Amino acid sequence: MPSGCSIRALWILNNQDYVIFSRKFPVVEKRWRVECAKENDDNFRYALLPNESELAAAFTDRKKREGSVRGYGLRTSQSIKGSDSWVDDPVTRHVISVYINQGEKEDTTLLWPLVLHIKGPYSILVLPLVDPHHLKSYSRMCNRSDCGSAIGADENLSSLLLDLPSITGAFIVAHTIGDILVGETMEPEVLVAAPPSVGGLLDSLTGSIGITGISARAKPIAAPVAASNSSGTALSGAVMSDAPKMGSRPLDKDVIRSFISSAMPFGTPLDINYSNITAIKTTGFSSADLPPAERKQPAWKPYLYRGKQRILFTIHETVHAAMYDRDEIPDSILISGQVNCRAELEGLPDVSFPLTGLDSARVESLSFHPCAQVPEHGGDKQAVTFSPPLGNFVLIHYQASCSVGPPIKGFYQLSMVSENEGAFLFRLSLMEGYKAPLAIEFCTVTMPFPRRRVVSFEGTPSTGTITHTDHSVDWKIITNTRSVSGKSIEATFPGTVRFAPWQPQRLPSSGSALGSMADEDSDLETESSSMVNVEDYIMEKMSRDLQAVDLEEPFCWQAYNYAKVSFKMTGPSLSGMHIDPKSVSIFPTVKAPVEFSSQVTSGDYILWNTLGKCPVTATPKA
Repeated sequence: MPSGCSIRALWILNNQDYVIFSRKFPVVEKRWRVECAKENDDNFRYALLPNESELAAAFTDRKKREGSVRGYGLRTSQSIKGSDSWVDDPVTRHVISVYINQGEKEDTTLLWPLVLHIKGPYSILVLPLVDPHHLKSYSRMCNRSDCGSAIGADENLSSLLLDLPSITGAFIVAHTIGDILVGETMEPEVLVAAPPSVGGLLDSLTGSIGITGISARAKPIAAPVAASNSSGTALSGAVMSDAPKMGSRPLDKDVIRSFISSAMPFGTPLDINYSNITAIKTTGFSSADLPPAERKQPAWKPYLYRGKQRILFTIHETVHAAMYDRDEIPDSILISGQVNCRAELEGLPDVSFPLTGLDSARVESLSFHPCAQVPEHGGDKQAVTFSPPLGNFVLIHYQASCSVGPPIKGFYQLSMVSENEGAFLFRLSLMEGYKAPLAIEFCTVTMPFPRRRVVSFEGTPSTGTITHTDHSVDWKIITNTRSVSGKSIEATFPGTVRFAPWQPQRLPSSGSALGSMADEDSDLETESSSMVNVEDYIMEKMSRDLQAVDLEEPFCWQAYNYAKVSFKMTGPSLSGMHIDPKSVSIFPTVKAPVEFSSQVTSGDYILWNTLGKCPVTATPKA
């Protein structure tokens, strides 16, 4: 069977487990039928794909059979042979199987591998084409007592999936369809320093999704999905999550059909970039848009740009830090950055420029878009030549050390003075050693208390304002109404915080969360049609199983032992990475303005409580 990815069928189910959209690909299914006929196995025969009601019933039955915990690949005492949890591999959280009962037949048909992707209120199931012997291997694993993580097992799921490149393609298809469903087909943010044109305004409203100005004949707005998102969260540069959005826009079947017919005709994915497909669908092709005879049109640019020409570069850096303020534990700071680009150029030109700042940035890793040609570099500069694709794209990814020092440093202390009252102290230094034109637009420090309800707090900071929620206290040192540039700020905040009375749950520890899950029934199984997130379950188990702690050190667990800093800076990059617009050249030569901008935001920027137990590990996720 040829390598690559082909899709036999896909289904979209809502949160009531009803199939609201399905698509089968007869061309791919015929290939599967031919391969099944070659097996010469009386116990293996070709079975028709299920209809929508059969698939929905099988999916619901699996959830009831596996349970909310066992459905995530963890074998328990109630797991049965033939189930996904019996395979005992976490991969079955995302690559599942269902048993189809068709008509009056007593035998059921195993349907595998089904790639499961949950996005908002939707469950997307994608069935890629695999060899029949892979299906038979999985069927054997489902009935072996020594499968999964057992030592000496002949077969395991992870090894089996390594032979199936189609799984990766199916995942990409599922994720793209999920993004289209909830209106999150976003592209990398490219900032425009000049006053926005009509295209720039549309980009700011739709999260920089549209390929603005793709054609002088008709401007395709490649963001009808995001623009109609009733949740209003498709803001420029916003970070989107997989959290369910029950109020999301209704399913537009025509959009899905149009995308599937263009992106994966006959079941074989060709180009699933939503912006490319939308631009082609909207404007079409014409004889005027044919590339020069001497140039080969690259796969990442299926449609030629027509309109006003320009190039935009944006360096976007994210700072991750763990500040301990202890002699025995060094502070950790790391910058992850990317160079975003938008090249609105006619034809198939090559763009080249020297990337500077590599030595001063102490770059630890550097990777480029496939469109770029990069010779081996040496010294402070790196020559980059690329043939730009359509729309916004990430030209370079990199990780580096900070060339100056942490933009916010200092210490945070928290201790209990009574059972329901804690005393804290912040002493911070902002922008020490930083000079103009670097400016900090806003800075907020948050103290989280996920298991205690905040009743009140006392204390006056040296600068900024204080707000609080039921489970956090927020110190807004710098608001976005003013910015600070060219000077450092010393900020202190002593105070106390009072909590509502709390009756701790002093349950005996049952060991690790995974171990306890293997020895007990799923206490999260409900009649709900939505599947419980296993990470949430594990965190709940960890919270309940925590041993009681002394009042002098109640926040020693990671969930209470830190404050998180959020900020945004503008000006030069912290790593020293830079692109000089005057050094950018285009071949063939055209007059196209080049704009450059940069911004720095905080990622996991943590101040560990110096009075608690500081874990020397990666910074926690928010």
